[in-house]
Amino acid sequence: MGKGGKANFDDDEQSIVERAPYAKPPFTIGQLKKAIPPHCFQRSALKSSMYLVVDLAIIGAFLYATRYFVFDGVLGWAMWASYWVVQGCVATGVWVIAHECGHHAFSEHQWLDDTVGFILHSCLLVPYFSWKYSHRRHHSNTGSVSRDEVFVPKKKENVAPIAQYLQHPPGRIILITIMLLFGWPAYLFCNASGRPYPKFASHFDPSSPIFSKREQLQIILSDVGLLFVGLGLYSLGSAYGFLWLFKIYGVPLLIVNMFLVLITYLQHTHPALPHYEDAEWDWIRGALATVDRDYGILNHVFHHIVDTHVAHHMFSTMPHYHAQEATKAIKPILGSYYQFDSTPVPLALYRDYKQCVYVEADSDGGDGVLWYKCK
Repeated sequence: MGKGGKANFDDDEQSIVERAPYAKPPFTIGQLKKAIPPHCFQRSALKSSMYLVVDLAIIGAFLYATRYFVFDGVLGWAMWASYWVVQGCVATGVWVIAHECGHHAFSEHQWLDDTVGFILHSCLLVPYFSWKYSHRRHHSNTGSVSRDEVFVPKKKENVAPIAQYLQHPPGRIILITIMLLFGWPAYLFCNASGRPYPKFASHFDPSSPIFSKREQLQIILSDVGLLFVGLGLYSLGSAYGFLWLFKIYGVPLLIVNMFLVLITYLQHTHPALPHYEDAEWDWIRGALATVDRDYGILNHVFHHIVDTHVAHHMFSTMPHYHAQEATKAIKPILGSYYQFDSTPVPLALYRDYKQCVYVEADSDGGDGVLWYKCK
């Protein structure tokens, strides 16, 4: 026990995965930090801003190009589809930079990070401070089935009946589609997929149990930022037409939101990953309960949030442009504790949604250590 072992899934199709080890690791966070070159922890406002400027320039160039989308038929739809995909992907990169601001990884100045993050996230209809505080608690409690903040796995007895009845290919496609389309706004509005709270929890409510009293003023500021952006969008729609606004802004934003759900789900949902009850959980094992993925060229577009996520959970204030070097430095120390899955993303999404329905402890021991199961 402690090394993970192997697990079988499915009645009709056996799939065997090598589980991640769950024993207390033979290394410390200090040893990992010592293995990383010191410059990897240096945050440069200039360098971070250069990545942001490149992203915004691409977004601006494609927005300008829509002036020439005057064709009808297949060519016209192809041009719009290309616009939507590029803008959605690049805007996801902008979202990631704002995410770095929330981690104080954009610069050495907290006020600058919060200013940039607040503006960027507000423009993407994200309540910056609200998300910053809940996301910080996610990093503090990753892998805990009682205190983690996002994609907290359910125990078998808590699986919704509708999810049980839809455990077949068409049903899974329906559930995955719903998750990708509505998962992000549902999480912000009503804490869907988050940890249970004693009362209604929302990222827009300053009195939500997600937040402490000293954070309430900044939650209000987040809401005010969204209100101003909403009024600006309404003015644009009134001036140029709401169909134009949907094509220019709405569809790319929908793609951003889908990527956020997809990325987060696949970072923390995998048959090999353990989760922990309170008596068994500790920070470093929880932080290691994540997996790096390969999104191809999108690794670069998304500023390596997908292929260096393990290192990010170890050192969240490290800027993204050093994360690859840091990952390479700590992998020999992590050994089998480092999880990487190169399965193509669409296949990985369907497989993990199929195999990771609920968590429970194995019958042969390991109380407090929970594994994904599906039977």
